[in-house]
Amino acid sequence: MRQRLWVRLAISGVVFALFLLQVAGWFGHNLLDELEASSYDARLLLTLPRTVDRRIVIVDLDERSLVAEGWPWPRTKMAELVRQLFERYRVRVLGFDVDFAEPDASSPARLLETLARGPLADVPGFVERVPDLSRSLDGDRAFAAAIAGKPVVLGLFLKQYVPKAERAQTGAICAPALDAQARQALGVDFFRAAGYGGNVEPLQAATPYCGFFDNPGVDEDGVFRRVPLLQEYAGQVYAAMPLAVLQVALGQPPLTLEFDPPETKDSLHLESIRLGSLRVPVDGRAAAYVPYRGPQGSFPYVSATDVLHGRADPAVLENAIALVGTTAAGLLDFRSTPVSKVFPGVEVHANLISGMLDGRIEQKASYYSGIEVILLLAVALLMALVYPRLSPLYGAALVLGILAVLTAQAFALWSAARLIVPLGIPLVFTLALFLAHLLYGYFVEQRAARATARKFGQYVPPALVEEMVASGREISMAGEHREMTVLFSDIRGFTAISERFRERPQELSQLMNEFLGPLTEVIFRHRGTIDKYMGDAIMAFWGAPLPDAEHALHALQAALEFPRVLRRLDAAFDARGWPRLHIGVGVNSGPMSVGNMGSPFRVAYTVLGDAVNLGSRLEGLTKEYGVEVICSETTRAGARDWAFRELDRVRVKGKQEPVAIYEPLGPAAAIDEALRQDLARLRQALRAYRAQRWDEAEREFFGLSRSGRPHALYELYLERIAEFRRHPPPPDWDGATTFKTK
Repeated sequence: MRQRLWVRLAISGVVFALFLLQVAGWFGHNLLDELEASSYDARLLLTLPRTVDRRIVIVDLDERSLVAEGWPWPRTKMAELVRQLFERYRVRVLGFDVDFAEPDASSPARLLETLARGPLADVPGFVERVPDLSRSLDGDRAFAAAIAGKPVVLGLFLKQYVPKAERAQTGAICAPALDAQARQALGVDFFRAAGYGGNVEPLQAATPYCGFFDNPGVDEDGVFRRVPLLQEYAGQVYAAMPLAVLQVALGQPPLTLEFDPPETKDSLHLESIRLGSLRVPVDGRAAAYVPYRGPQGSFPYVSATDVLHGRADPAVLENAIALVGTTAAGLLDFRSTPVSKVFPGVEVHANLISGMLDGRIEQKASYYSGIEVILLLAVALLMALVYPRLSPLYGAALVLGILAVLTAQAFALWSAARLIVPLGIPLVFTLALFLAHLLYGYFVEQRAARATARKFGQYVPPALVEEMVASGREISMAGEHREMTVLFSDIRGFTAISERFRERPQELSQLMNEFLGPLTEVIFRHRGTIDKYMGDAIMAFWGAPLPDAEHALHALQAALEFPRVLRRLDAAFDARGWPRLHIGVGVNSGPMSVGNMGSPFRVAYTVLGDAVNLGSRLEGLTKEYGVEVICSETTRAGARDWAFRELDRVRVKGKQEPVAIYEPLGPAAAIDEALRQDLARLRQALRAYRAQRWDEAEREFFGLSRSGRPHALYELYLERIAEFRRHPPPPDWDGATTFKTK
């Protein structure tokens, strides 16, 4: 059993070690990461609110706007869009999911400058008037004037990689969310940018607000599940577009980072970003998981051309957080998300702002890997310690139960605590362990079980075969020496019974099966091993192939049940005209040789030795003493809490040393007081008999025979005493009875 346990622990340990490498990041497979990501997506999709948040409105540069207004829009048109949103529709804050990295090429000022350098260069006074005219017609200046003093957040992108031929910085950038001094006090591993693409200087100078819209935290499968809310560039930390827009919408509360404990300011202990009283859970790299509300359309969309021409519904836009973005296919601002493979990037920002406002952001805690290791270890131990003990059906139920518990706890923590815990990898780990244990059980243990069943199935009860298999030990059939108990049983007068069925041999076979079957069941029920059937006789033993510390007791229990089983057959035998059967049983314990014995042509798993021969002799003595069961003194010693009737001290054929023989009566606690007194009187009678005090012995045996509980033994001793009076035993007589025949 211990060996089997260690093997099962080793199987779980190997699979656990392989998955631990995945958790630690030392070795992994993209498939496992994808499965974990899929489990996250499943939790998200099954718990989507699927409601519309009207606090955030998307001003859509849609296909209709592009057809109506053309593209690209001149900055003067962008300026008009801003004026309409703030003056006519009174939005609270405006964020641009667009960057303005280059000067407005469509501006009339650019045309004037071109003419001044070319065809109209010689026109008197024209060149001198160009600067004033350019300033009045400059689209960038017009756009800057429109956003100046208004809560407008411009978009920019931070570059994770800058090719050698490209400038690291283009355009202008706003002030950081955390300056260099604040950054130096933190040990957080922010995503680090190598450059940026900002807005043209007049636009960025007109507003102090900006936010990046790139996502270096996108998963390897390209799906937007989490977005960094902060990124580091040149030693300073900048805010993402959703975070910057929200900060402006809330009135510019201070931005701080929260750690647990507060004095340990590193990624492992980073818990959240705080905007005043608003807390936003983040991971160790200051990234937040996007709390999608549902499919595209979870926020009101307003066409940009309708805003320009005053056709939009004022009730939709008033006091809203407005985000300018695009769903036009030609502008390629779509993302792959858990809710859709084609999802507008601007609505990703809207979902983040909505989730931050509502406190709906799930958090992947810094101890996520620790939870994963604990889950895997618990499953590994459960599969190693419990699964091998179960039947295939219950084993499968255990695995399904583990899968259900893992899934339920992941969804419970998601819903109740907005906590992201491992699910995909633990589920795969459980199935991998199930497969490993199943294959080992089938190809190794079950093969050993089948071999054990083939070797011992015809000798040993099924329960004992299962126990041998469960022990995990190789059960040898080679010869060995053990302390065991042997039982011989024989039907009395079976030769005469056989004569009655001389003309009906098939009926005799039926009769034999009728009593051999139930007697075999008794032996099996009491953990015995069938040695052989010898006509009407049965030979069985206890203590092999599995050791049995109570082999003597189990053999006696079976022996006493034999006569009761035969009596239950009487009615059926009478009805068929068959004779009633009576039995003699001999039981002896002692050292025996057990194992496969025979020749190259035939072998049998059997026992040999003097103790076996004595057991056979004891069965033959049952007729002499008028009892159904006789056991030896060694067997009696193995059943300490039983009562026995001492029968004699005998010297059987082939042995010189006398042995005491007994009739087992059953557990001592079940013996009534009258029988206890008879047994005490019998012991006194036997002492007088062996001391040749014939008068005393005769008086005791005679009294026992008249006690109302007669026994053939008492008449036997009265006859012996009468014989010894006529023919006294020799002077060296030891009180034992010598038998010359088997």
